[in-house]
Amino acid sequence: MRTTVLTTTALAALCLLAPAPSASPASPAGPAPATRTAQAVRAAPQPRLGSCAPGELCLWAKPGFTGARHVHELSGIDIESCVPLPAGAGAQALANRTGRPVTAYQSAECAETGEFETYPGGGTWVPQTPYRVRAFKVWEN
Repeated sequence: MRTTVLTTTALAALCLLAPAPSASPASPAGPAPATRTAQAVRAAPQPRLGSCAPGELCLWAKPGFTGARHVHELSGIDIESCVPLPAGAGAQALANRTGRPVTAYQSAECAETGEFETYPGGGTWVPQTPYRVRAFKVWEN
């Protein structure tokens, strides 16, 4: 089992890892390749997080928090029960704001013979899951 965690803090940390541009003036040919790369990293748009309120598990049909969105409120979920998505539906992006760990399954029956990942509930944003999510379970802390 793999665990993928992408939080807003991790995204911000990636941006901070880029080296600062050189203080020396640029040559007539322009900045050095490493400086251009660092500038491109800082200039790249930050990923847009999807809308998902506290206490919700939000699943999007397409990567990048796009496509049809399915919202499941913690108050309407049976803890530690398999919750399949509607037949033919699947998710390729998710946000876990339930405050509890959530396991996303490739299998619509939450079978562990397919792929599955567990995401922490403190605000986990996954712009692209490694497989199509077809079911999930919410766990006690």
